[in-house]
Amino acid sequence: MEQNVLQLIGSFHTGGSERQAVQLTKLLTEDGRFRVFIACLNPEGALRVEVERFYDSEIAAFPLASFYDRNFLHQIRRFRRFLKENQIRLVHSHDFYTNVFGTFAAKTARVASKRETGGMRNAPQQIIEKQAFRRADRIIANSEAVKNYLIAAGVSGDKISIVYNGLDLSRFKIDFDRAEILRAFGLPDKKLVTIVANLRHTVKNQEMFLRAAQKIREKYENAAFILAGEGERAEEMKNLARELKIEQDVFFTGRAERVAELLAVSEVCVLASRAEGFSNAILEYLAASRPVVATSVGGAAEVISDGENGFLVESDDDLKMAEKILFLLENPETAKKYGARGREIVEARFSVEAQLENTIAVYNQVLSGK
Repeated sequence: MEQNVLQLIGSFHTGGSERQAVQLTKLLTEDGRFRVFIACLNPEGALRVEVERFYDSEIAAFPLASFYDRNFLHQIRRFRRFLKENQIRLVHSHDFYTNVFGTFAAKTARVASKRETGGMRNAPQQIIEKQAFRRADRIIANSEAVKNYLIAAGVSGDKISIVYNGLDLSRFKIDFDRAEILRAFGLPDKKLVTIVANLRHTVKNQEMFLRAAQKIREKYENAAFILAGEGERAEEMKNLARELKIEQDVFFTGRAERVAELLAVSEVCVLASRAEGFSNAILEYLAASRPVVATSVGGAAEVISDGENGFLVESDDDLKMAEKILFLLENPETAKKYGARGREIVEARFSVEAQLENTIAVYNQVLSGK
């Protein structure tokens, strides 16, 4: 008998959690083993267009301004009516705000997601999130690092399942014209070092990337540095590039919509975050057969093998990051070998097919009461 499940998504903006939630929802909808419903807290964002291509029903919205006002109680009542009217058996929430709302509002099976370790939540948020996880029937962590973080925070390990982020590898099997892509992005014909990360949160630490770029530029003139992503910190990072006197070699491409093409013309890809759960960007870098230099945070070490498909460095050690990037720029054959190995790892462990099957296994366990 087909069972109804709800995907509760915070918004449709182009963040990593949102992209993973939309991708999983699409996979579940196309798979057909469950009847899938979608609801959100904020109906805005560029990803909504993608959702509307595969979901032809109304997307219910339950807008929140606070967890502590009358509207919160009003939205809970609306949400409970929605679940009852649509006979929802399981609610899967995907980020901090939807975890709190979904676990407190739903009286049916509740699956929460956790995709980050430390550095993103203040003390009051950590307290309320812990309460949400206590109410959840199951928690999906997207890496061993996130699971360990939750256990250290007092969450029972017995209710945590690991389901790694999945990647649609077909997006990265493209024929491309390097010159055309460079023209489209307005980029120079140089060795490109790229970071893909939103410019909304300081935890992404693009400052480290720019400081490393300055050190590389002193020794290697044929390099340019790409920051792909949108957010209110863009102007701040442009100012920093000017202060470091590297602005002529730093390029901001805005919203990361044509990631596969951008990575295809890059030589080295970078993660500079101070904290992560499991980085979507790293998977995209590896799927594009690019070597990676990443900070050793969250689940990075679960996919980056130092000296095999890239390098791990400590957060804020821009000198070491610069050294590793420079090594890859100066040793293109090694860089190519690392990239090929990275692609093999993603194909073996991080496909969308694996993500779908592992998620459905969690749903079946919860719905059967196991």
